[in-house]
Amino acid sequence: MKKKEIKFKLAELFSGPGGLALGAIRSFAENKDTIYGIEPVWANDYDADTCKTYARNIHNGNGKSVVCGHVQEIDFKKVPKFDVLAFGFPCNDFSVVGEQKGFDGKFGPLYSHGVRAINTHNPKWFIAENVSGLQSANGGEAFKQILRDLSEAGKGYILTPHLYKFEEYGVPQQRHRIVIIGIRKDLGLKFKVPAPTTKYNYVSARMALESPRIPDNASNQELTKQSLGVIERLKHIPAGENAWYEGIPKHLRLNVKGARMSQIYKRLDPNKPAYTITGSGGGGTHVYHWSEHRALTNRERARLQSFPDNFVFEGSKESARKQIGMAVPPIGAQAVISAVLKTFAGVSYESIESKLDGEANAREAVSLFDGVKTMTTVVL
Repeated sequence: MKKKEIKFKLAELFSGPGGLALGAIRSFAENKDTIYGIEPVWANDYDADTCKTYARNIHNGNGKSVVCGHVQEIDFKKVPKFDVLAFGFPCNDFSVVGEQKGFDGKFGPLYSHGVRAINTHNPKWFIAENVSGLQSANGGEAFKQILRDLSEAGKGYILTPHLYKFEEYGVPQQRHRIVIIGIRKDLGLKFKVPAPTTKYNYVSARMALESPRIPDNASNQELTKQSLGVIERLKHIPAGENAWYEGIPKHLRLNVKGARMSQIYKRLDPNKPAYTITGSGGGGTHVYHWSEHRALTNRERARLQSFPDNFVFEGSKESARKQIGMAVPPIGAQAVISAVLKTFAGVSYESIESKLDGEANAREAVSLFDGVKTMTTVVL
């Protein structure tokens, strides 16, 4: 007997290039009579190149399904009906690197448009993503308020927030993010955090970049032109070390006073996951190969973000770099979303207790965050 198919219709805000969506459409679960999956129907971002990338890779080139513009101007009553909402709301004001303005910044309040979308469509579930610094913004009050608002949105949702270390889920990169899963209360389901799959067997940078090697004709594979000075400096920096390595000759050292960012001219350690890939930053922030004296290409960065080689990033080299750095790693997203689908399918899976929420609803959970300090530093 042919199994019934249930496909949750996915809408996404602050979509980025489509890392979360790619993980979603690759996810599935099945029980004895039903297969559960995801179908993307609509997305929004404000960056033109990002929208083109999303349309090309997620909607098979159909730009009409991707609304490129400011989220404040969207009338959600005119958005196609959806069963699941994804939104990695902008993290600029929550990152622990910077002023961490939280709700007092330009980007902090933008999560409220996710609440607005939920109020309009009452999706069966949602997935929200942000940096770990969300925990401590505004003295911890921002996270509490976000949890309250999400739990009370629409018909009400049972939340499971968790700080995911994506290198523990097969991503060849140390990338730590808070992901909040909300399932509508009237459905009577409770999501459990999936257990790590590579906690003791990380995917290394070497494995990601060399197995297999990137084809010469791959997209987004342009090399960055390095100055002779940068090349000379890199020659004195061993794998895993950065611009502050003591073995660098004095005439090649950086003349920097005050804080010294650990990622400046930092070379990858080929035997470990990469450090966090960023979408912006000046000289020295482009991520550097462990043995070749150069910055990585965008395709190499994309591999460390777990994107497949056939995922094409539109726009200039700098635009592609920005898109790659802002994205949710698809393999990490797939690990979480597959567990959500298993929850709906009634299929058991290995799980762990949330590091952020041991209770069934957000009102009880927020009390856990009093005095919580940031658990990890993330650079955007």
